[in-house]
Amino acid sequence: MANKLFVGGLSWNTNDDTLRRAFEGHGVVTEAKVITDRETGRSRGFGFVTMQDPKAIAPAITAMDGTTLDGRSIRVNEAQERTSAPRRDDGGGRGRW
Repeated sequence: MANKLFVGGLSWNTNDDTLRRAFEGHGVVTEAKVITDRETGRSRGFGFVTMQDPKAIAPAITAMDGTTLDGRSIRVNEAQERTSAPRRDDGGGRGRW
């Protein structure tokens, strides 16, 4: 994940294109994705930006962290590899008769 950024604190109005445009001044953006709720389709308030050049990550973090995007102060960090959460086993039938 050496070329991927995590962007938190996004406005509900921020979309993929807005996110892409915000970071294009700091290098070639290969993907910008605002994460949405599966059921409602509404933004979950965070997203990811993938830069073509891993060397653009540190300057983009420095330039963008704490700036305002769509009226909200955003947090920008290098994305971390997702760790799998332990699965919860409640017996598979709790509450069902």
